[in-house]
Amino acid sequence: MTSTGDQPGGGASGSAAASEGRERAEARRSAGEQGLLFGPADGVPEPPRDDLGYRGPTACAAAGITYRQLDYWARTGLVEPTIRPASGSGTQRLYSFRDILLLKVIKRLLDAGVSLQQIRTAVNHLRERGSSDLTEVTLMSDGASVYECTSPDEVIDLLQGGQGVFGIALGRVSREVEGTLAELPGERLDGMTTGDHPGDELALRRQARMTG
Repeated sequence: MTSTGDQPGGGASGSAAASEGRERAEARRSAGEQGLLFGPADGVPEPPRDDLGYRGPTACAAAGITYRQLDYWARTGLVEPTIRPASGSGTQRLYSFRDILLLKVIKRLLDAGVSLQQIRTAVNHLRERGSSDLTEVTLMSDGASVYECTSPDEVIDLLQGGQGVFGIALGRVSREVEGTLAELPGERLDGMTTGDHPGDELALRRQARMTG
């Protein structure tokens, strides 16, 4: 059997293939180092119950944003509280787990230099997905545009093509938010807190996964 290198042009094509293979291996290594290949198998949590919400200060603490940012994003429709919207004086807004996940993602994108206009486009797209679907998405950005990836190969293709200089694995962010909220107070629609320990529901869920 004649080797590829013995065929006309085989040396050049073989060299190009080897180079492409090295570039792809480097892209995969970079993705792994950044934690961008995170997926459901790595322990992404289930979102809390639908009627469990968090007040503004708790949402700010979990997302790492200021109350001014939270208020502005709510007033401009970027991320509004879905458990209980503001409806008059004295009404406490309640943000869902998914709301806080989006808030944290927005903060990460802003820190990476992505424009608020691009972020609004990305959030509008993510809003069409369910909570479980969000955890399977990795957002990639080159600082100007935001790309959605739903498989490791898509992440690697973007990195290899130089389009993804920054990435956010939403499954990993979801786990971070869950860990933070486990130590912060939650509230149900009936006004009751989540028990003796304010984050007991999330904490118990985490403990059950570890022991199960």
